[in-house]
Amino acid sequence: MSAVSVWEAIVKYQLGKLPLPENPETYLPKQRELHQIVSLALDEISVVQLAKLPPLHRDPFDRMLICQVLENGMTIATVDAAIRAYSVSIM
Repeated sequence: MSAVSVWEAIVKYQLGKLPLPENPETYLPKQRELHQIVSLALDEISVVQLAKLPPLHRDPFDRMLICQVLENGMTIATVDAAIRAYSVSIM
C-alpha cells in the first residue's frame, strides 16, 4: 500500500469524506499489518516521473500513484477511467 494512499485517506478523513472505525493513522497501519500488505514509500525517483506524465488526470494523489506504478513496474487496481487512460499496468 502506497504511502500516498495513506496520505489521501488521512486528508479525506479530516474533511469528513471517509468514514473509518477509528482514526486513519491508527486504523490503516493496523489493517496493513493484519493483511500482510507491504508499505511503499514515496521516493524522489517516483516523484520525478511526474514531469513526464501527461495531464490526463487532475487528482494529485492518483497522479502520484501512477508515477509509483511506472517507476516500480507495478500494477494498479482501479475502476477510474482517468487512470485507465494512462499506459500503465491496470487490473
